[in-house]
Amino acid sequence: MRVAIIGAGKMGRWFARFFKDEGYSVVVSSRTRKKAEALRNELGVELADTNSKAVEGADWILLCVSLDGLEPALKEVSSHIKTGQTVMDISSIKEIPVNMLHKYVTKGVILGTHPVFGPGAKSLEGQNFVLTPVQEEEKRFAEEFKDWLKARGAKVTVMAPRKHDTLMSLVLGFPHFVGLVAGDALLDNQDYAEAKKVGGATYQMLLTLAGAVAAEEPGFYSNLHMSLPEMEKIEGLFLDKVEEWLKLVKKKDCAGFRRKMEKVKKRLREVDPDYEKYYGLMYRLLDDS
Repeated sequence: MRVAIIGAGKMGRWFARFFKDEGYSVVVSSRTRKKAEALRNELGVELADTNSKAVEGADWILLCVSLDGLEPALKEVSSHIKTGQTVMDISSIKEIPVNMLHKYVTKGVILGTHPVFGPGAKSLEGQNFVLTPVQEEEKRFAEEFKDWLKARGAKVTVMAPRKHDTLMSLVLGFPHFVGLVAGDALLDNQDYAEAKKVGGATYQMLLTLAGAVAAEEPGFYSNLHMSLPEMEKIEGLFLDKVEEWLKLVKKKDCAGFRRKMEKVKKRLREVDPDYEKYYGLMYRLLDDS
């Protein structure tokens, strides 16, 4: 099996190492030559001079590029894709990339994929992986690839690209939004630095979320956020909820606050069968009051 990795960023490096460890032949290309050379020197993978050279003879072609870089990469390699090859992208959104794949790849099979983990993952064991096939040939390959991923410990979900993006609005976009807004608010508070000295686990968790989100690459996350289909709706609902809770605080309505908190707890129990197990553990960890 020969795998071509287009892009030598963090996830391109992860997959190059992963497929190399699987015993596959791996060839890498990147618009940043220095990154690709470093990857060759580190892992012993092949280095192609161009993206179009990289795809020659590859069974699987994995596009590990940014959303902005996807169309230029596809334009470069599309005429070189042959029948029998499979082209996959790993973008965090799926509808736009899958449409691009269908537009430019006229031979071979395409498949939208989303590895829902970062480059710090040690292996596929326990990691979420989403596949978004559209046409019948894609669906057949997706079933084969799902079995291949599951054999290596991944948890695989197959769904339509639009459904994926709707869910990612909640899974990725919303936590990112909350983390950034929380960090922005904390930093505008003059007691921020002093509060760190006396803060417990709950405060530290908030700081961790804010810091982790702020540390990400702004261009990638701004494109992601603006491309997800449900962000305005979710953020609007969040602001409405903030106003509801803030009104209770402004009125010093302890009873109303308590009732609302109990209602949230009850609804969580109703919709989440793991509530008692997971949130009970979290409560004990965060019981710093």
